[in-house]
Amino acid sequence: MRTLERTGPKGRPGLLDSPFQILLAAILAAVFFGGCGGGGEDNELKGTPAPQLSGSILIDGSSTVFPITEAVAEEFRKVQGNVKVTVGVSGTGGGFQKFCNGETAMSDASRPITAKEIEACAAKGIEYIELAVAYDGLAVVANPQNTWATCMTVAELKKVWEPAAQGAITKWSQIRPEWPNETIRLFGPGTDSGTFDYFTEVVNGRAKDSRGDYTASEDDNVLVQGVAGDKYALGYFGLAYYEENRGKLKDVQVDGGKGGGCVTPSQQTVEGGTYAPLSRPLFVYVKKPEAEKPEVKAFVDFYLKNAAKLSAEVGYVKFPDRFYNLVTTRWESRKAGTMYANAPAGATLEQLLARP
Repeated sequence: MRTLERTGPKGRPGLLDSPFQILLAAILAAVFFGGCGGGGEDNELKGTPAPQLSGSILIDGSSTVFPITEAVAEEFRKVQGNVKVTVGVSGTGGGFQKFCNGETAMSDASRPITAKEIEACAAKGIEYIELAVAYDGLAVVANPQNTWATCMTVAELKKVWEPAAQGAITKWSQIRPEWPNETIRLFGPGTDSGTFDYFTEVVNGRAKDSRGDYTASEDDNVLVQGVAGDKYALGYFGLAYYEENRGKLKDVQVDGGKGGGCVTPSQQTVEGGTYAPLSRPLFVYVKKPEAEKPEVKAFVDFYLKNAAKLSAEVGYVKFPDRFYNLVTTRWESRKAGTMYANAPAGATLEQLLARP
């Protein structure tokens, strides 16, 4: 699995950069996998773009989607070194502010675009193409020394995180009497984060409704460090950051009700639909005029052809192939707008992707 450090457009430490190193690694990999009896094709990226292009692509938005987009950008830079791809992290809401203000070509989002953001884009005459790229689950996490909170219900999470809890629910023992009479220290995404929007809507019943007395950050690594350093901490963020930091954290299983019982967040439970309701699709949005630029078109083509492999590599859950086929159709037809507009109640992601 790739590390999830944010190092900007030059890529993450430890990845091969020089042409000689890349060639040598490719030769060694071919020898190794050939000797192991296959598997080489599964480890190759698809759709290497040609001819050589130039230009720049500015992307910003979700810290949750960042690892996927940055992984794609790293691989794309290796074959299109004259295209500068810059991936920023200002949260889903912050990313849409820049996107709808005409500052970026693409926006990463861990939730669909909102009505307010649609209006902001429309006011600037900005059309966009919405592309789902992978599944994510939200992990509720505690310190490894926490021996009591093995599972929490959605109702208990609401008791901790709803606005009325601010200054009122401060001890673990207020959640369950048998839990320690110790102060809970909370860590979670900032208000510009799509993860914040999603969690508060699912748990508290309304997006952005939350207590405010917690340590907030758009950088999930800050949240990891906070929970890892405090025995009585509780936090939440994207599944990939939990997977990357398993040795520092403990997952808290979630009981979503409806007879499902306590479920551990994992790629398997997210893909299987059992980790409900804290799982969701992730998106990239492409400004429609930018889609006709050769470097942007090549990058998005490359993204969609390799999203399954690279999203799994950084800890997310890939879609079934048929989902990517539907997403690719949306992209190739340059279908503008969001598939969530006037969506039928209860529609599945596959049904939304297939909408004409």
